[in-house]
Amino acid sequence: MLGLIGRSWAMVFLSGGYKVKIYDNEPGQASGAITEISRKQLEELQQAKMLRGNLTAAQQLSLLSSHDDLQQALEGAFFVQECVFEDLEAKQTVFHEVENLVTESVILSSSTSCLMPSNVFSCVQNRTRCIISHPVNPPYYVRLVELVPHPETVPAVMDVAYSLMTEVGQAPVRLSKEIDGFALNRVQYAIIAESWRLVQDGVISVKDIDLVMSEGLGMRYAFIGPIETMHLNAPEGMEDYLQRYSEGMKRVLNTFGPVPDFSGEPAARIVKEICELIPAEQEHLTVRRERRDHLLMELAKLKK
Repeated sequence: MLGLIGRSWAMVFLSGGYKVKIYDNEPGQASGAITEISRKQLEELQQAKMLRGNLTAAQQLSLLSSHDDLQQALEGAFFVQECVFEDLEAKQTVFHEVENLVTESVILSSSTSCLMPSNVFSCVQNRTRCIISHPVNPPYYVRLVELVPHPETVPAVMDVAYSLMTEVGQAPVRLSKEIDGFALNRVQYAIIAESWRLVQDGVISVKDIDLVMSEGLGMRYAFIGPIETMHLNAPEGMEDYLQRYSEGMKRVLNTFGPVPDFSGEPAARIVKEICELIPAEQEHLTVRRERRDHLLMELAKLKK
């Protein structure tokens, strides 16, 4: 099914003025996605003055078409963005089918967040044109895209993907080689693991560890990254920072515990705590997600 990531990618490419063809192997899903994009997303964004790009919502929608036939959807494409669910076999099957329907010059890109390029594209014959373009959820509001090459990907493919993502308003970063979790999830999982350990060990509550990020580190990291933070946090820059703080950092890092299991009694306790703060009923989650999306868009405006 064409889910949030697929619809978001369509909106991103439309905002850059590109013709977008969407396909789903379940009949009617692609056309249903167009209704969702037009009525509930682009038009609302335009009314809120949050629509991306230089075209109106109507002009962007005129570039969008849906297809139940894969060959028809791929006709004339130069870049294919796959957005099926995170199942390796499903992605391999998709790319095997797509490769037989496009010319050698077409770039094959996956949205996977956790599967290695060497595995995703293992059934593709010409892997020189294969790449991971991993967005951050939701891609329309959070502009980072991780570009991760297959071991056989040629530099020109990375260059084209980088230029395309920049042109449509995303913020691409290049990884020079594949690594499990890419860059974003490796950093994210490190934060999640230590946050979990601190709550699990009774050091801090769920509410307060989230405040550590949302009212502390997150405020800073929304505008500058961890390496620049180090550089700015000492009077004479990075070398000064390392001289002042490297021993303290190593001391604290050596106290970090093992990777959490994310299960059992600690998990039950953390689930209970977060659900007391934000009930798991759909209406509560929807409100929080909409608030998140609005704040992310406002933040994106500030960063321009």
